[in-house]
Amino acid sequence: MQQILAIAAGGAVGAVLRFILSNNIYRVVGRDFPYGTMAVNVLGSLLMGFLFITMVERQIVSVEWRSAILVGLLGAFTTFSTFSMETIALLEDGELLRAMMNVILSVLFCLVATWVGISVGRQL
Repeated sequence: MQQILAIAAGGAVGAVLRFILSNNIYRVVGRDFPYGTMAVNVLGSLLMGFLFITMVERQIVSVEWRSAILVGLLGAFTTFSTFSMETIALLEDGELLRAMMNVILSVLFCLVATWVGISVGRQL
């Protein structure tokens, strides 16, 4: 039960952080492209790679903390469902190039960010 409560608490924090970060990015650069969602997903991927190594492989924190941060916080922080909806919206608006750019760049950046996080985590 403690693990479930930890996930719920982490999820609440992650959702609020996602909202704040993505909206601030949209405020600065506009909403003509899903920059906010992409930024959140790249940052979340970087953190997931790094924190997975430091928390799971090295087991430096309890199961509850790992669950709260990796499953709860980062699970709610990253926005794959939002990414999917924004990509479909671009397609429905006839923005095929922007939609494909969103898919390719998001996947590429998130994979690279995860790899960087893992690499940095293993160096420590």
